[in-house]
Amino acid sequence: MHRQLPGAAAASRRLLPGFADPVNDAQATFRTALDAMAHPGRVYEVAAHSGVPAGLSPAQTALLLTLVDGDTPLWLPPGLDGGVLDFLRFHCACPVVPSVSLARFAAVPAGRVAPSLASCHPGDPAYPDLSATLLIEVASLDAGPEVCLAGPGIQRRQALRAAGLPDGFWRDWRLNHQRFPLGVDVFLTHGRQLCALPRSTRLER
Repeated sequence: MHRQLPGAAAASRRLLPGFADPVNDAQATFRTALDAMAHPGRVYEVAAHSGVPAGLSPAQTALLLTLVDGDTPLWLPPGLDGGVLDFLRFHCACPVVPSVSLARFAAVPAGRVAPSLASCHPGDPAYPDLSATLLIEVASLDAGPEVCLAGPGIQRRQALRAAGLPDGFWRDWRLNHQRFPLGVDVFLTHGRQLCALPRSTRLER
């Protein structure tokens, strides 16, 4: 009879659960992410529940559980709690890469330094869909300085008031948009909320 080592048994007990209903929760989160990408700057709430490792938010966790797998290299900032890596490796089976330029997804929890948009993989002219998607946890999605967004999926203009963005984010976003169809897509998250900034979205102040 196979016996589990005591250390492995303790680790398995500490591992937080993934989605309560893996199929339906992943589908629901994917639909929310698609809706957010189709309506840039509009704030949505994630309904799915799962364990949330220390350092991540419910929305970031749900997006990672839904979008990241063994074929999508992930970058995380250094110094995160080891439980984050254990959780994602177990539930997503994703390779974690040391450089953001190698990643298809990059997740930046609250209080961590986000990489510049220019340092993320912009895709290839033949395969722009191979670009990186950056997930950034912000302090708020409704209490920051207002900016106006325009572009596909926005009828006229969409206001966004995200607080806690990296320094120079909107300057970098203008440059990112100019690279279209190359460039980086971004999800901003706060708690259970998220909004999307596809690279086709332009900033209008």
